[in-house]
Amino acid sequence: TQVRASRGKFARAEPIAALYEQGRVHHVGDLALLEAQMCAFSPSSSRASPDRMDALVWAIHALVFTEDESAPLFRQGRVKA
Repeated sequence: TQVRASRGKFARAEPIAALYEQGRVHHVGDLALLEAQMCAFSPSSSRASPDRMDALVWAIHALVFTEDESAPLFRQGRVKA
């Protein structure tokens, strides 16, 4: 599947960052490279594109939000089927 961005990386990542801040996203398993990239990334000083973080944002966004981005697909910590 080809993915095309209609808005910037930081705008796309903001609602995902909010989910992390609310404790609604948890990592399970060995994701050392992703977590290292997340810890090292600074939007103001990082020059390299955070490939793993960008993929994570796309994946969480696809799992959590409806197509029109108006309503989350989860309630009380569970994803709707």
